[in-house]
Order: sequence, then structure tokens, then C-alpha cells
Amino acid sequence: MLEAKSLSKAVVPSSLIENPSPGSLQSTRLALHVSEDCSSCWVYIASGCQIYKLQVPLEDSLISEGKESLLIPAHTEVMNSLMVNRCPHRSEIQSIVLAETESTGYSMLGTVDSYGHLIVSKLDTTGTDVERLTYSVLPRDCGIGESGWAGLCFSPTQWSTAAVARSFCKTIDVYDQDIHVRTLCTLWYPSSLNFTKSSHYGNEGSILAITEGSQFFNGNIAVGGADRTVTIYDPRRWSALSRWVHCSKYEITGLAFSSVDSDYIYIQGVDYEVFCGQWKESSKVFSFRGDSNWLGFSKCQNKDVLGGWCDSGSIFVANVVAKESETSMPQVQQKSNSTTMPPIKQRWIVTSYVWLKFFFLKRLGQV
Repeated sequence: MLEAKSLSKAVVPSSLIENPSPGSLQSTRLALHVSEDCSSCWVYIASGCQIYKLQVPLEDSLISEGKESLLIPAHTEVMNSLMVNRCPHRSEIQSIVLAETESTGYSMLGTVDSYGHLIVSKLDTTGTDVERLTYSVLPRDCGIGESGWAGLCFSPTQWSTAAVARSFCKTIDVYDQDIHVRTLCTLWYPSSLNFTKSSHYGNEGSILAITEGSQFFNGNIAVGGADRTVTIYDPRRWSALSRWVHCSKYEITGLAFSSVDSDYIYIQGVDYEVFCGQWKESSKVFSFRGDSNWLGFSKCQNKDVLGGWCDSGSIFVANVVAKESETSMPQVQQKSNSTTMPPIKQRWIVTSYVWLKFFFLKRLGQV
């Protein structure tokens, strides 16, 4: 079982960002990087045409709970904050993605603005080297099309491969660094996209999943939408494993599997609430709320560290771990029926009336 080790609330200095830009319904303007000693994390946020980063401590704190397992955050101070200089966008940034590549010793910070302009920068393991611009890609229409929400994701098998979604243009552009590979067209407005590894295509295989309309997802892959119901499918058989009906009070705008225990999932609603739940049993474990609309929300790639940024200027950071009573127990053999469950990389979360298109990318040269 999971529990919150800490939940902190900090305030973005007004000298850094006085009035944040509104952005879109998709709260994709935040990325997290946890330090090696897990004592703090860097929170990257986008407002207007600029990227800012803030260092927030991950201190153990006494967790206070309200009604219905609602966690009350402890106030903390921002340790360090500055503006990232090497992200020269000309329109409002819509999405930030931080791809951590442990084997190469650096991370890739990608940003895309409302016209589809993509900029990728390199960061070292401490998250301090953002002065080196790796590459920049202009949109296919040179930015003369209609502006709107734009999404970004990197391939987990080859970090030079990136996909950019443009909502109003109804297009998905796939790039190999700064080389355009192909354009995929959607019937509805794309609302989110993500790469995931696929065992069907070997070590180099990956799947690009795209949602259209009022559906959203995050993680490995989680899709949720207006019907507030989550259904877990086995993609090998395309059969339903579990269905969590009306798990959220309002429309779902973000989902992510837990990196600690894949039986748990984090669900973000349009009503400022984020909660952790056990999807097999359709039960909520804990939740917390922002104090206003989410401008950005994200989960760390390989850790259960969640971060959110509200339009009030508040930053919320939650550090979630397995309960000590469970981690100290010796591992026991899993029940026989657990073998029928697919691994986390093959679990999909799909809501009713979801429109998905899956584009299979076996090798970069065949995209």
C-alpha cells in the first residue's frame, strides 16, 4: 500500500512570475527532476514564452489528514529560482517534457509552444546545465496556422524521436531530432499523446498513442475523460480487466500509474483534486487539492513524486512511498491469478467513448 511521505506547498516568488499566463485546459506546463539524494526537486514551469525552474525541498513532514483522507500540505520555502534562458519561444508555451536518460547521464528538456515550435535542451544529472541548446524545429506551416494547445512526448527507446501534437491543426508530427519524419492526421482535435514500449516489436519497438476529443492520459498509458469512469484493459487480448465507475467527481484531466506499485494510479480532476487509488478494488487511498486551477501538473518519470502549479502561484509537491510495514516484510510468491495480469508497460487505461489511434513505430527508418 502507498502512503504520502510528504506534501509541501510553496509559493512562486512574485519577482519571478507576477501574473502567469492562462494556458489551456490540459495542464502540461510542468516537469519534475528529483535530485540524486532525493533531498529536493527542480520544478520546471512555463508561463508565456519563458521557462522557469524552482528548487523545492523534499523534507519529511508530519502529514495531516482531513475528511475522506484529504491531505493537508505543509508550507515550505522555495530554495532557489531562476529563468531558463535558452528556450526562445515567440508564443505561449503549451507543454514541457523532461525525459531522463540514466544510461547517457543527462536529461532532455523539451518545450513546444502554441504554434508547434519545438525546442529541446540538454540537462546534466543535477539539472543545472540548460544553457546548451540541442536543437530547434519550426512547425511545418512555419507558424502561420491557428494557435492552440500543443503536446510533446519522447520515445522511450530512442530519445532522438519526438512527437508533437497540434490541437486545432489536427496533426501529429514525428521528428528525428530536427528532421521531420512524417505527419499523422487525426479526425478530432488531439488532446494528449505518449510513447510507450512495445514487446511485440523487440527492444527498439514503441507505440505512439493519441487521444482525441475530451480524453486525456499520462504515464504508461492512462486515458480518462468526461465520463469520469476508468476501465483497465489487457492490450494483448483487448479485454477489460477492471472498471472504476465514476471515480472522480468531475472530468478527468490527467492520469498516471504509480512507479512504486502499478496496482495504484494517480487521477487528476478538473476540480483541483488529485487522488491516489487502487484500481483493482476501485478504492481511494488519499487525495490532496490545489487552491485554484492547475496550470501544470506532472509525475516524475521513475519516482512517485508529484508536482502541481496553480494559477494562484502555489506549487504543490507530494512524495509518495510504500508503507514501511510492507517494505520490511519478506517478499512472498505472488498468487497464481496474478500471472494473468500484464506488466505495467502493457497496461492501458481507457474510458468510455474514447477515440484512440495507435501508430506503430518499429524502427525509426520505418516511421
